[in-house]
Amino acid sequence: MEFTQVLLKPLITEKTTFVKEGANQVAFLVHPRANKLEIKQAVEKAFNVEVKAVNVVRKAPANRERQGRVIGRKPGWKKAYVTLAEGAKIEFFEGV
Repeated sequence: MEFTQVLLKPLITEKTTFVKEGANQVAFLVHPRANKLEIKQAVEKAFNVEVKAVNVVRKAPANRERQGRVIGRKPGWKKAYVTLAEGAKIEFFEGV
């Protein structure tokens, strides 16, 4: 799988900003079938940094219910927390 298919988008939330500053980690929304090795290679190739570790979180799809009846589905997602090596840095908003 190409690295452009593995990394869907970076996650910029209050929690990920806190983790980025404290533990030198960056969070990405990734392809549901991507494994840790593919995620590591994609980040290293896309941003030219050294990756120390990758942690993955999955959320399964869920039913949308109203008054006990199923009216649709909420999509699932896969999120990766990438720990960068000492001195490595990824800036999403440079110069802002």
